Amino acid sequence: MKTTIAQGWKMTRRHLTLVLALFVYRLGWGIFLYRFIDDIISPLLRRYPSSAPTDYAVQVFLTEAQFQLFKTNLITPYVWMLAALFAFRMLLTPFIHSGLLYSLHQQFEHSANTHFREGMRKCWKPVTLIYWLEMALIAVPVWWLAPRAMQIILTSPSFAQLAAKLLPIILGWAVWAVAIHLLSLSMQLGAVSGGRIWSTLWQAIIKFLPFLLLSLVLWIITFAIAALFSVFSLLGAGFLAILLHQGSHLISTWMKVWTLSAQSHYIFSQGQG
Repeated sequence: MKTTIAQGWKMTRRHLTLVLALFVYRLGWGIFLYRFIDDIISPLLRRYPSSAPTDYAVQVFLTEAQFQLFKTNLITPYVWMLAALFAFRMLLTPFIHSGLLYSLHQQFEHSANTHFREGMRKCWKPVTLIYWLEMALIAVPVWWLAPRAMQIILTSPSFAQLAAKLLPIILGWAVWAVAIHLLSLSMQLGAVSGGRIWSTLWQAIIKFLPFLLLSLVLWIITFAIAALFSVFSLLGAGFLAILLHQGSHLISTWMKVWTLSAQSHYIFSQGQG
């Protein structure tokens, strides 16, 4: 595992320009979504009772906000726009995956330069189909789990009982989502390495536990670094807090590419073995 993680680090360093480009892309999405949500929430919050609000005033505010959101057409254009943004993201993400994974494969095979644009041009179709299938398989259980979870929320008399009943559902769905994601990633790696989709899928299945362990280690490192940055940014103030907050996005982008690089190196190594 140490060798795979180290090789993933080397592959990530060779994609520094791409990491910076992805950082700018994610930063742009974050700013846009922040402004988008702010345009929805701010008009409602302006009517919040400002000076020493009573319980009655707060209840009136919540009732009015609920009426505006669910009984009028106020939120309808925002819902459609959010759906359009989600659809656009669903179209754009496979292109990024195909370019990055293809470039990682070329790095593994030839130690060559990056081939991001070539990968998008050659591999976007199979990667897109696999990615959409992954999203569908992850979302399907929600159709049955969401009503069950809502019933538990409405009928649980205490938080302890709510957690006891709800956590197994959430954990079960999370395990399913992680398994589907890793198997989908193996198929995408097969698609960018010459159409070996089913062979890489089989390698991921028979070597699933080491593949999962490798992924968990890098995910835990990513989470720990993000938590550390969050703590420092909350303790700081002013420009330093802003700098730390924005720096965390760059680090998370680096960690995402590092994780994909290590996962790719592991799958490609199994294929050679």
